[in-house]
Amino acid sequence: MKNTQILINSIEKVKAFVNEITKFDCDFDLISGRYVIDAKSIMGIFSLDITKPIELDIHVTDETEAAEIMKALQPYMPE
Repeated sequence: MKNTQILINSIEKVKAFVNEITKFDCDFDLISGRYVIDAKSIMGIFSLDITKPIELDIHVTDETEAAEIMKALQPYMPE
């Protein structure tokens, strides 16, 4: 499993983020405080406070796929 922080602080970023991660077969969870939601759910994401970075757990075992995912997530990582 991989873990990172992402920042998806606009409607456009949320849509682009969900479109990007749905290309992968593994599961993605967003964690904000005590809430854990499926990161592939646009409605779930909008139930979180998207003005701050959110923790993302990526349930992946293949290192090659993990590298592809991390590359795809670059635009959503806080600076």
